[in-house]
Formats: sequence, structure tokens, C-alpha cells
Amino acid sequence: MITFFVVVFAAIVFEYSNGFHDAANAIATVVSTKVLTPRQAIAMAAIFNLTGALLGGAVASTIGKGLVDTDVVNMATVLCALIAAFAWNITTWWVGLPSSSSHALIGGLCGAALATARGNWSVLKWNTGLWPKVVVPMITSPLAGFFLGALVMFALFALFHRFTPGAVHSVFGKLQVFSAAWMAHSHGSNDAQKTMGIITLALFTGTKAGSFDHLPGWLTFLQMPAFAIPAWVKILCAITMAAGTAAGGWRIIRTLGHKMVKLQPVHGFAAETSAALIIQTASVYGIPLSTTHVISTSIIGVGAAKRFSGVKWTVVERIIWAWILTLPATGLIGFTLARAVAAF
Repeated sequence: MITFFVVVFAAIVFEYSNGFHDAANAIATVVSTKVLTPRQAIAMAAIFNLTGALLGGAVASTIGKGLVDTDVVNMATVLCALIAAFAWNITTWWVGLPSSSSHALIGGLCGAALATARGNWSVLKWNTGLWPKVVVPMITSPLAGFFLGALVMFALFALFHRFTPGAVHSVFGKLQVFSAAWMAHSHGSNDAQKTMGIITLALFTGTKAGSFDHLPGWLTFLQMPAFAIPAWVKILCAITMAAGTAAGGWRIIRTLGHKMVKLQPVHGFAAETSAALIIQTASVYGIPLSTTHVISTSIIGVGAAKRFSGVKWTVVERIIWAWILTLPATGLIGFTLARAVAAF
């Protein structure tokens, strides 16, 4: 029982770190274009992260029961996964790299589950979960972000090329508030649900193991004989992510909003709209996308459409390396931690 509460605490800490680590996903462009002040942008992102997190549950179900065999998982497995993901989040936040909290959590869970299963690779649901819902989207969603961002930008160029720069700036200065709000909402609908899935997995695991058999009456709500996302878990994760977002993530905001490409409101609108559309669609189908990958490549696509040489490709290269390393690094951390726990 104590282990469960440690798991929940670790999940809250991770969700909070996810909020400030990925705050840049929703607000980097709207801050860099000076449409909103940093305080206004963070407040808006926190609110719409909250609304997005409270809706749906498909992504949470994928994380909780669609990637690894739940019969093998125990409380220690879940805890090691969370620690691995949190460690990677803090490391990449510290150096200002917009890596994926989602892939950090998935990598940590897979590594920890593999260690718990004593190296039995069949514990990983490769054909039904990891390949179609993690690996394929990990490749296709950044490409979709890049090409859709560029396509939307080209379309806006064609529609507004006769307008004066002042008129374009005025129109999209207003429209970007809505695109940033949609981006924040879609981020909440995908990212916050991943921790919901982890906490629900812990509840389901604890119930199967008999850890909750002798609870006092006021704690019987923890019992979960069938996998389903409880309302209190949704509320807890939504509020925690909103609080983390409110804390900001300035190192990553600077990378996305200033270092990759110089943005104007029209570019921010194109990038946010493209990314939000892709992320929202994935949330409906229970695909745990990296929102970081999608918004980053949408910004790059918009910048390339504006002027290919205007993109700072050395910064992009550093970001791509962080993406490539996230799954194996967190998988190794989760595996090592779970083996260490099993040794005691």
C-alpha cells in the first residue's frame, strides 16, 4: 500500500514536470511573436491544458494496458518507469532541449517491464501496441508536422500576399490567440492522459495483487477489478499538468520560439494550427504522440516555407538527437532501476 502512494506521488511529480517541460509546446510561438506576454500565455496554456486533459481517455488506455503485458507489471515496475521518465525530463529541460515526455514515459515503462519479466521480450506488445501506436507515429507525426506546417504557410502566403505586412500582422495577431489555445487544449488531451494511464495501471496492478483487499471503507475507491480511468485520476492529472504549465518552461521556450527560426504571428498561427490538428486527431484514436515532435517540426516546416536558409539547422540537429536517444535512454534507465529493485 505504501508503494502505491509512492507511485502516485512519483506520477504527480512526473506530470508536473511534464507541464513545465512541455509548456513550450503551446506557448513558445505566441510568446516569441509577442502576441501575448509570457504571463498571459502561461495562464492561457494552463487553462486549456486542463480542459484538454479532462476530455477523453483513449490515450490513457493505450499507455496503461496497450504497450506491455499487465500480468507481469507490479508497483515497482510502474515506479521505475516514472523515475526514468522524470530523470530524462529534467536532464533535457536543464539543457533546453524539447525532447518527448511521452516517449520518456513509454521507454521507461518498456524497460522496467522487460526487467520485471527477466528479459522476456514477449512482455512488450510489439505488434498491437508499440509498433502501430508508438514507433510508426514517432516517424510519421514529425513528417506530418513539417509538411502540413509548410503547406498551411504556403496557403497563407497565397491568400494574403496582397495584404500589407501591417494588416497581416494585425489579423494573425488576433487569430494566433485561438490557435495557441487549441494547441494547449490538444496538448492536454494527449500528454496529460499518459500519466492517467500509469496511475490506472498501478490501481489495476494493486487490485490484482490483493494490495487493496483490506482497505478501510473510505479507500475502497482504489479497487479496480477492470481497467478503466477513474474520474478522480483524470482530475488529479489535469490539475497537476495545469499547475506545471503555469510554472513555465523558459529554457525550452527559448529554443522553440527563438533559436530555430524567427517567427511572426502568421507563422505562429500556421505552426500551432498544423500541430493542434495532428495531435487532436491522434488523441481521438488513442495514439500517444510526442506533442514536442509535432510542434517542433511544424515550426521548422513553417520556417522552411518562409525561407529555407532561415532555419537554424544546427539547433534542429541537436533536437533530433534528443528525440533519437529518448526511447533507448529511458528504456535503459527503467531496466536498470527495475533490476536493482529486484535484486533487493
